[in-house]
Amino acid sequence: MKKIVLTRAAFLASFLFISFLLAAQNNPVINATVSGRVIDNRTGKKLVGATVAIKGTTNGAPTNQNGQFGLITGQKLPFTVLVSHLGYKTKEVLVSEEFVEIKLEESSEVLSEVVITSRRRQESAQEVPIPISVIKGPLVEDAGAFNVNRMKELVPTVQLYSSNPRNTTLNIRGLGSTFGLTNDGIDPGVGFYVDGVYFARPAATTLDFIDIEQIEVLRGPQGTLFGKNTTAGAFNITTRAPSFQSGGTFEVSYGNYGYIQARSALTGPLGKNLAGRISFSGTHRNGLLYNVRTEKYVNTLNNLGFRGQLLFTPTDQIRITLAGDVSDQKPDGFAQVVAGVAPTKRPAYRQFNQIIADLGYQLPSQNPFDRLIDHDTPWRSGNQLGGVSLNVDAKVGPGTLTSTSAWRYWNWDPSNDRDFTGLPVLSRSAATSRHQQWTQEVRYAGNLSSRLSGVVGVFLIGQDLKTDPVHTEESGATQWRFSQSSTSALWKTPGLFDGYGIRTTSRLQSFGAAVFSQVDWAITSRLHLLPGLRYNYDQKKVDFNRQTYGGLQTTDPALIALKNAVYTNQAFAADVDESNLSGQLTLSYKAAKRFNAFATYSNSYKPVGVNLGGLPTANGRVMTELARIKPEYVTHYEVGVKTSPTPQSTLNVVFHTTDIRDYQTQVQTAEVGVNRGYLANAERVRVVGVEVDGNLRVHNFLTLYGAVAYTDGKYISFKNAPVPLEETGGESAFKDISGGALPGISKWVGSLGGEISGYGKFLNEEGRFFLAIDNYYRSSFSSSPSPSAYLNIDGYALVNARLGFRASNGVSLLFWGRNLLDKDYFEQLLPAAGNAGHYAGVLGDPRTYGVTLRYSF
Repeated sequence: MKKIVLTRAAFLASFLFISFLLAAQNNPVINATVSGRVIDNRTGKKLVGATVAIKGTTNGAPTNQNGQFGLITGQKLPFTVLVSHLGYKTKEVLVSEEFVEIKLEESSEVLSEVVITSRRRQESAQEVPIPISVIKGPLVEDAGAFNVNRMKELVPTVQLYSSNPRNTTLNIRGLGSTFGLTNDGIDPGVGFYVDGVYFARPAATTLDFIDIEQIEVLRGPQGTLFGKNTTAGAFNITTRAPSFQSGGTFEVSYGNYGYIQARSALTGPLGKNLAGRISFSGTHRNGLLYNVRTEKYVNTLNNLGFRGQLLFTPTDQIRITLAGDVSDQKPDGFAQVVAGVAPTKRPAYRQFNQIIADLGYQLPSQNPFDRLIDHDTPWRSGNQLGGVSLNVDAKVGPGTLTSTSAWRYWNWDPSNDRDFTGLPVLSRSAATSRHQQWTQEVRYAGNLSSRLSGVVGVFLIGQDLKTDPVHTEESGATQWRFSQSSTSALWKTPGLFDGYGIRTTSRLQSFGAAVFSQVDWAITSRLHLLPGLRYNYDQKKVDFNRQTYGGLQTTDPALIALKNAVYTNQAFAADVDESNLSGQLTLSYKAAKRFNAFATYSNSYKPVGVNLGGLPTANGRVMTELARIKPEYVTHYEVGVKTSPTPQSTLNVVFHTTDIRDYQTQVQTAEVGVNRGYLANAERVRVVGVEVDGNLRVHNFLTLYGAVAYTDGKYISFKNAPVPLEETGGESAFKDISGGALPGISKWVGSLGGEISGYGKFLNEEGRFFLAIDNYYRSSFSSSPSPSAYLNIDGYALVNARLGFRASNGVSLLFWGRNLLDKDYFEQLLPAAGNAGHYAGVLGDPRTYGVTLRYSF
């Protein structure tokens, strides 16, 4: 608790930080915004979305729908800005007045530069020695990639699996989080940041994006650049900032299955030094599965999100942003359909098909893509996240001092049918939870000399996760038949398991602190050495108490033994802490203007873990040694080149290999009472891969992109892994799976797309007509932590397209379609609780299509 109180105090420290900065200004300067307009040199048309950045700083802004931009200057005039836009030559302009008109020349000879901020300064993505994918906000919106699950089709190295918001896995190159059901006792290995604020819960990745400016996906360990340790990569998401120039966007989309999505954003000045922005997103869609029992469609979309920001510029060297957001999901959904049945090694009477035959039950369909279910427990996935943050950027010397303070919360209110059938087996499963986090980051980034630049920072995080008030698992009248492990007639005792369940109370309190730094040393103008270092401290404390209730009240030892075979009381406590030192070393060499090579060695740690879903038993003994999970130790090598074969193209190649000792994995067990599985350490795993991506521009009307990744992930050593589904009931509950494939990794993944466009008029508005097509492919992959012959997902390909008119200012219209070939495919397969042999599937969406109307001013 002392650590969490300390973190709360750190949150308040930012206010003292602001006061200090204000007091430090000897002669406060009344803020003056340098503004301007970017237009086409030949036609005079306003250019929307051009990037205007002050050279050598992190200060920059895009042009709005009027082609206008505004910069809060931290430098005295004159200074130089870099201006770039797709289809135009990048231009350097010396600004000496408070308003400037910049004219760009069309060019079919160059690609527009992609500017990123992941290294805490604005720079070209092609110049940065990090494998990185960048998705601009307009592409996110036009492609219908309104959350991470849809965005992964544009970035092949990203994997996201979600059977519901809590049970969400976000990985890069197959690494990051445990595959399958989520255990709250370990940290994700992929950092998820929005405007510099770390989001600790994976449920955040299922929410709709709100008013996105840009998404940067960094691959590989990034612990020396970001506050939270990230062993597999990071999402660096930037939202659109408040502007001192008024503007707004309104958008509405309609599609099949009752799809409606509305988005809006308004921004403008609220005073001389104060600007605001408010954004909204709402999405609704009817269900895609039909429940024959209730005669209603389930798995609806019902998402709402709000975000508000205030930008205060008391001087020309300080920017203070106060932001708040709340997102709420209340779908009737995340139900799964029975996808198949695997024969296990249990006796014949314990096979799924025999069990349901004895109970006189039939599945509503043998084909999962009939999308029929008959679940008798309502599905509910109430998912709410929100928070407030205060960010202060101050120009100090040759760099920028930044303080980011944030408080966030997560409320989870679920109801699940864990047996996936219409039988009253597990009649209730609800793990209601409440989570709060406090973070404080202070960092300094800038040029320390003509040859030396870098970033140094301190990061604190405190988390409190608890049941609200309890997690409940409750059996129904037919549980006896699924749990029956002998031919004893006692199993048929009336009411023995009806209403028998467990109530769990648990609380996880954690604290983390880190100091991190990375330096860029220009040995020569072409050769750069980038060392980075991180010291990390993590502490976790868990209290877990599970108590049984209900069922037949009896003193008969034989009946009590049968009840204990399903659920038992269990309580344990763990208090763990670890500290470690990690780092990286990158050598970058720019052999020519269009050829940038780099090599990286890094090691990093994923923090110590604690089991929070119950512990398995062995011969009646609770395996308390699994209460604490060792931290992962990651060793990573990477070699890559970023090239521009011609001014119209880019081609990048990266080879990577990652070796992990004490890999943290989530494993399933046949024990019903081990909710969501349990954590364990695999001795060693390795992931090796090659990635190729490129862009090509043909004149001023055609752009093409492509990316392909080969990834091979294996358990080098996992000698005590649980058996796969089909081996349940054999001589041993554990198996040596060394050499087996890691789950969730396709060996081949690729995306290919392009857009053809041309100038024109529509409803008297000037803009561009366009046709865009995106293709996504992934080969087969394992959907089981222990390789299984049944839980493998076949490869599939998806085709998405859009056609429309994008106005420079005013009304835009586009028609879109996703999964145009109506491909049936699984996103995930998972065994039912108790491992009776049947397993469920998370189905990919069928063909969807619709229209979007957008108005901007």
